[in-house]
Amino acid sequence: MTDQIDAITLEVLRNQLEGIAEEMGQVLIRGAYSPNIKERQDCSTALFDADGRLVAQAEHIPVHLGAMPEAVEAVLDRDPEPGDVFAVNDPFAGGTHLPDVTLVSAMERNGEIIGFAVSRAHHADVGGMTPGSMPAGAREIYQEGLRIPPTRLVDAGERNEEVFDLLLANVRNPTERRADLRAQLAANERAERRLGDLIDEHGFELVVRSFDAVIEYSRERITAEIESLPDGVYEAEDALEGDGITETEIPIVAGVTIDGDELTVDFAGTGAQVDGNLNAPRAVAKSAVYFVVRCVTDPEIPPNAGCYAPITVDAPEGSVLNPTPPAAVVGGNVETSQRVTDVTLAAFGAAAPERVPAASQGTMNNLTIGGRDGSFAYYETIGGGFGGRAAKDGMDGVQVGMTNTLNTPIESLEAEYPLFVERYAFRPGSGGEGRFRGGLGLERTVRTEVEATVSLLTERRRFAPQGIDGGGPGATGENLIDGEAVGAKTTVDVPADTTITVRTPGGGGHGDPIERDPEAIEADLADGKTESDDE
Repeated sequence: MTDQIDAITLEVLRNQLEGIAEEMGQVLIRGAYSPNIKERQDCSTALFDADGRLVAQAEHIPVHLGAMPEAVEAVLDRDPEPGDVFAVNDPFAGGTHLPDVTLVSAMERNGEIIGFAVSRAHHADVGGMTPGSMPAGAREIYQEGLRIPPTRLVDAGERNEEVFDLLLANVRNPTERRADLRAQLAANERAERRLGDLIDEHGFELVVRSFDAVIEYSRERITAEIESLPDGVYEAEDALEGDGITETEIPIVAGVTIDGDELTVDFAGTGAQVDGNLNAPRAVAKSAVYFVVRCVTDPEIPPNAGCYAPITVDAPEGSVLNPTPPAAVVGGNVETSQRVTDVTLAAFGAAAPERVPAASQGTMNNLTIGGRDGSFAYYETIGGGFGGRAAKDGMDGVQVGMTNTLNTPIESLEAEYPLFVERYAFRPGSGGEGRFRGGLGLERTVRTEVEATVSLLTERRRFAPQGIDGGGPGATGENLIDGEAVGAKTTVDVPADTTITVRTPGGGGHGDPIERDPEAIEADLADGKTESDDE
């Protein structure tokens, strides 16, 4: 059903709606001050209808986008009025982790709310116990930064400067934070103008009807994809390498049930919430599942509320995937989400092995370096190996799973921060062997020019990304400070002239290495993907 909108008109409107979401992203990226947003593009934008259903999104960050509906739902509970803009980052009220600040703007036409423009951006600092707000040793959310429940930043079109002042008084580098928030406001304002242009072009009634139509279109396509998968229950299990407080493994267990055109992912058996910060709000777990379902079905299906309608995600309350306050969560959004992705993909591998790659690096390799005086906060997620695929090698040095950011160009990094990049290169031999090899990890060494606080939130330092169908594992990652190995989750104050090295994991291999094409083996040696026996 497409609500009696003909196919051509529907396709035109769908693309125009997605174009608005993409233009929002461009306004945000070009208007931001922090390198984390303007260079790395650690932000996401989307359009929702008046009922809080996702209508269109830009192709940005999976962990942002899949969790956005809960932020809009939390705002709807506050009875928004036309012209209101709400800020929220509270993981227990629609957020994911505290650095991801979401602005939800009520778009109006003739005094009536017709939808919501939403932007989510990772702010380089939101207060808390360490510069950059990504502390490895946090035990409760209060240590991670300023917690914002849905709060009117703009009230009926009037900016609430007192709320702005309150937020900025609790963060480091408030000038940069204010500028990034203004960029988000500008992005949301652009969406309202462009939606108004669309209504002027097509008429109010047709545009509003198109919201239902594009959602129904996606629902029909995703249900057909789910029906094409074999019915059954498919399970997989993996573990996180400690929570930053202890080294105790944290089991992540996924059971995927396919029943006709419906799909349920149940995380019963997953470990209880932990003292450290690898707890992930349920919205993050849902976001990871949505991403995996898109990957194993047809990623060309327009992503909106219709894609998610046939999918149910269950996680036990009080587990690491559905924690209760005041649990620390900053690492859950970035690291636990990656393991949920790995485990859910592995479970789907039993149902559709030809659609699932070997394990990718399985971590975001979070590196934060900041000044205690608030003068700077550098944040980076560092790419690694993508798993080998059924008919193609894995990609080298890319972001995988729940993140989709760029890197910070060395020129920008050195211009913006008192830091110097000494090395940035692929790790030879780090990809898993196979008929199709896993991608290579990276090595990045940064030297501080001033005293600083360094935080590392990483995974796959003990458990390697596994191969599939006879393929070998990728290399594990490694963290070093001044050449000495440090833990996967570390926060430490360092003097000037300290080097921090992050060596990221490679991807697992796919298929028996004996079956690898001889010409590909020669190319591996020439490209440094395989180290020769005498090296």
